[in-house]
Amino acid sequence: MRARGRLRSAVATLAAGALAAAVGGAAWATGEAAGIDPSEAATWDQVASIRGAAERLGRLHRAKGAKAAYELIDNCYRTHSLASTYGEGFEACIAQDYLETRTLIQVYSRMPPEVLGNHGIPSPQMLAESMGRRISMAFNQYGKSQAYADNVKRLVDEHGLPVFLAIVFPEAVKALEDQKANQKDKKQRR
Repeated sequence: MRARGRLRSAVATLAAGALAAAVGGAAWATGEAAGIDPSEAATWDQVASIRGAAERLGRLHRAKGAKAAYELIDNCYRTHSLASTYGEGFEACIAQDYLETRTLIQVYSRMPPEVLGNHGIPSPQMLAESMGRRISMAFNQYGKSQAYADNVKRLVDEHGLPVFLAIVFPEAVKALEDQKANQKDKKQRR
């Protein structure tokens, strides 16, 4: 039970902190503004696509857990990697992989290694390395530049992460809103 309580505490802390960081100014840059060659720029609304991918993943994770989320991501890669060109669906796979793995890395990094080992949970380092390989291979498969990959990461951090965390950790949203209200009250009293 103690490990479960620590996990809940770590999740709430992670979610509140990540939401606070992600909710800050969310300016959407075009590919050109982000240093992406115009010939490489996406032809779809990346923000809407990333938000949709985050919502689908968040709802699945909330209902069925991380294992189901990773099954979705694996199936997504298997399906969309068959396309002859890079597209919106494949980018959604990358966004979902990054969201799920980033969240689990942060949660698991707050847990004692023996708890992870006793439950057969991979270490945060193992999760990070495997995600890095998957995402690198995904962008390389279609010859995407580092600037393009960096822009996708930025868009997922700014637009996908708040959506995902709000669905998976709604209690953190409430805690963040309460914290903001308390800070506002303190400022008004001064």
